[in-house]
Amino acid sequence: MNRKLKLIWDFKGPSSQKTAEHHCIHLKEFAAIEKLHFYEVDLTIVSEMHSIAYIIVDEDDMKTYRDALKPHRGQLA
Repeated sequence: MNRKLKLIWDFKGPSSQKTAEHHCIHLKEFAAIEKLHFYEVDLTIVSEMHSIAYIIVDEDDMKTYRDALKPHRGQLA
């Protein structure tokens, strides 16, 4: 079975939530344009000054996403 990975982008500052929301739109657009599968695109508000946007993908697709979108970090989903 293929592992799922969570690719994460961190946004900090007073507009971090809005930036993360906007980044989620671009993640979905990229997946649609490239015809790539994903499980989930969402955001998490860590604090008032820190939000993250993330996409959960199969390990097989990770390199395509990573090389094109340059996430800040990743972890097993």
